[in-house]
Amino acid sequence: MGNNTVDLCELIIAGLNDKEPDIRTYSPLTLAYIGDAIYEVVVRTHVVSKGNMPVNKLHGISSNLVKAETQAKLVKLLEDELTDEEKIALKRGCNSKPYTKAKNASMTDYLTATGFEAMMGYLYLKNEMDRIIYLVKEGFIRLGEIQ
Repeated sequence: MGNNTVDLCELIIAGLNDKEPDIRTYSPLTLAYIGDAIYEVVVRTHVVSKGNMPVNKLHGISSNLVKAETQAKLVKLLEDELTDEEKIALKRGCNSKPYTKAKNASMTDYLTATGFEAMMGYLYLKNEMDRIIYLVKEGFIRLGEIQ
């Protein structure tokens, strides 16, 4: 895989519209909304890169990595890696008031996962995919998902 110098966010914005987002005005839940999708793409890409396998197995591995409990673990494992800016985005997400309730997670894990997703969304909208990938990889290493 080649190293593309165009950021995914820039490419999408340029292709669909030309308005650069002002992320300072975005609510933490808006950041979490896009962050959830970006984290899902990173996880699915990671899982697919392990090799061809049945879709239900791909889904099972991915589901385990995107669930709130795992995201909350990643936050704890990555605390020492986060910049002050990232910690602020994380905290804003953790302190948000989501309109939905946690289905299969404790409320603490759910809010921590919302914070994680808000931080992912914040980094994505700042065109910092390299940082997202670094944090996810480091988290997966510490989680034991990557050797």
